[in-house]
Amino acid sequence: MKIFIVLKIAFLALMRNKMRTALTMLGLIIGVGAVIATVSLGDGAKSQVEAQIATLGQNVVLVFSGSWTRGGARGGWGAAGTLTLEDALSIQREVPDVVLLSQECRNSAQIAAGNENWYTTILGEAECYLQIRQWPLEDGTMFSAMDVRSAAKVAVIGKTVADKLFPGSNPVGQVIRVKNVPFLVMGVLIPKGLSVRGDDQDDVVLIPYTSSMKRLFGGTTLRSMIMEARTTKALATVQLQINNLLRQRHRIIPPADDDFTVRTQEEIAQMANGASDTIRSLLFAVACVSLLVGGIGIMNIMLVSVTERTREIGIRMAVGAHGSDILMQFLTEAVSLSILGGGLGIAMGVICSRIMANYKHWPVLTSPGWIAAAFSFSALVGIVFGFYPAFKASRLDPIDALRYE
Repeated sequence: MKIFIVLKIAFLALMRNKMRTALTMLGLIIGVGAVIATVSLGDGAKSQVEAQIATLGQNVVLVFSGSWTRGGARGGWGAAGTLTLEDALSIQREVPDVVLLSQECRNSAQIAAGNENWYTTILGEAECYLQIRQWPLEDGTMFSAMDVRSAAKVAVIGKTVADKLFPGSNPVGQVIRVKNVPFLVMGVLIPKGLSVRGDDQDDVVLIPYTSSMKRLFGGTTLRSMIMEARTTKALATVQLQINNLLRQRHRIIPPADDDFTVRTQEEIAQMANGASDTIRSLLFAVACVSLLVGGIGIMNIMLVSVTERTREIGIRMAVGAHGSDILMQFLTEAVSLSILGGGLGIAMGVICSRIMANYKHWPVLTSPGWIAAAFSFSALVGIVFGFYPAFKASRLDPIDALRYE
């Protein structure tokens, strides 16, 4: 029963000056609201990046051709095809935790079908590419290992290409021309959307990498390889083994730079999340400053309240109230103020994040855990910043308090 009396008195004291109470809570409302909105946007962006990374497949390792130096001239990653078909065979043979590997040739070209044409990315791949990427077909089939060995003129196209070249009709079984070379469309890929870099993954034509080399673009080297490791735990081991193997094959002796780059799916995810995590941390720091300001506001208003109610405190002590009762009364008022402000701040943060999601089309993910943490933190602010004024009130001398004017 006593706690309900304390809460009732606290409520009446706060409602005695509604404007001052509202202005005191404003700092906490803004701070907690900013924390919820910031975390919601940050978690939403992170989940979107993770979803985009997941479109690469599971346990993916990427090897890119690297930099080169000739006669003083230098080129960066991808500037030259420094990877060979023999490198790919060596990796398959000597790195046991690599279960699938697709040699990759990437080019761009104008393609045509009937009266329609489109400029798109041409990917030369092995028959296991869709298994590595975990990319199902919407219709048709993937080209086979026999098609790769024979450099067959067959292709699998993305949804964007299918819509541009064959609007309203089924592309499977029809012919597209890539640099005036006819390719039979064997399948259409299920849409995957944008990649981590913002590229349209569905704007692509897949052909055997041998067909890319022999029938379209020439060359005997690869710009990249994509492979799948046996398990997630094996990623670091696979990366190290590939690095050592390629350095040995390319006769690279430290301190010479590698002419290739090996990246795992986990590294790509970390790099993609790095910028968003930094921005999120900065915004979170600003929100915490707002909470600190709100806490100082609570302390300030409670000190004013103690001064204004000194005579009231003296009367209560004169009729039998103990210092602990006065401490509990003022601490309850401070905590009630902070909890009410925290609750309104949470509501404001959720509403603001939803508004941004609807009108700005930003990804938003509001975690119940963060809502609980924000609510608990606002209560902690009330305890920390309300304790000193409450303690000061409990230490007043009853006689001096009764004499106070």
